[in-house]
Amino acid sequence: MINAGTMIASAIFIVPATVAAAVQGSAVMTLVWVIGGVVSLLGALSIAELAAAYPEAGGQYAYLREAYGTIWAFLYGWANFAVINTASIAAIAVGFARYIGFFVPLTELAIRVVAIASIIALTLLNCRGVRLGATTQNVLTTLKIGALAAIIITAFALPGGAPSHFQPLWPAGTPGQWIGPFGIAMVAVLWAYDGWIETTYVGSEIVDPGRNLPRSIIFSTLIVIALYVLASVAYTYVLSPTNMVGSALVASDAARVTMGAVGASFVVIAILISTLGANNGIVLTAARIPYAMARGGMFFRSQGIVHPRFGTPTVALLTQGVIASALTALGTYDQLFTYVVFAQFVFYALSASAVIRLRKTAPALARPYKTWGYPLTPIVFIAFAIWLVYNTIVETPKDSAIGAGLILLGLPGYYYWRRPRPGGR
Repeated sequence: MINAGTMIASAIFIVPATVAAAVQGSAVMTLVWVIGGVVSLLGALSIAELAAAYPEAGGQYAYLREAYGTIWAFLYGWANFAVINTASIAAIAVGFARYIGFFVPLTELAIRVVAIASIIALTLLNCRGVRLGATTQNVLTTLKIGALAAIIITAFALPGGAPSHFQPLWPAGTPGQWIGPFGIAMVAVLWAYDGWIETTYVGSEIVDPGRNLPRSIIFSTLIVIALYVLASVAYTYVLSPTNMVGSALVASDAARVTMGAVGASFVVIAILISTLGANNGIVLTAARIPYAMARGGMFFRSQGIVHPRFGTPTVALLTQGVIASALTALGTYDQLFTYVVFAQFVFYALSASAVIRLRKTAPALARPYKTWGYPLTPIVFIAFAIWLVYNTIVETPKDSAIGAGLILLGLPGYYYWRRPRPGGR
């Protein structure tokens, strides 16, 4: 539920229009979602081996530490603390607040206030224990999966759609001419699938992690692939690729065709549930990264404090909430989106390569789950991650440089916490 709930945020209700604008042809549009899902599954299959072998709080922080040493682990933790997860929480919170405005008109200031209030509420909820946060996640994710399934079913069951809307199946020109736009669409789709790694951050709090971590990662990714591909086909069946291109909210437009104004309201409610559930998943898991760093003596010691009653990293959760709220107030979300994508896939590639490295450097390590299709599975995923980072550098060199700079800003902190101190850290 954590993984699926984080993946299914607002993207599936918006990104299909971006895909339709990038690639003409319903078959190619569907292919983008299938390939994006396969790439995400390859990443899930690879990193699940590390999740089972190192079921520690912090997820990738622990894997990178074991494979490459503390410096890369620290930079990963720093990037997540400073921008990746906190900016994601901020952006999703604002998306949630804007959709509230569908029912109650809100000023720009009111949107920020509602967004910050949602961050505070989810932070306090997760401070009271993993069980409560996980139960909330289960309920919200069940509701959003049901809502997305309802959108898919009504698209085919109710009047409004037509098989002719699938035309054209393929774009005009040769494959060489549309491979570039295909890559642009793939970036958006991979962002929509992002979140499949979230449950690894709470590995130390999961019962029987050797069995349950890889299963949760793989099953959630397969569920989301099925939902995303079916949703893309449903939108195309109702609207046609041409109408999808001009749609700001493709899901509500499709629902309006089949279910009228009531359907559009239903979709907005589904988006509200989706964004709230996604943010709860990030809040629940992301604070475990600074917690893990602090417990290892590589961050502020206060971030490692655990609440004596609830057993949660309360200080790390509250700090995360403060940073996310500050980003929400500043409103620098468009640039941060690029920084987040750039930084995430740098560390995704490193984590997948850690699977290969640790097979050689730690052959005796107990591996309750081994990557299916090894070594081809991690190699293919690494190649896609490198391509995505390269594409981001080529298309947005300034934002890529800033993203890299944000990562490297953690280096002074690393050397500060690494220096010997009297009486320990």
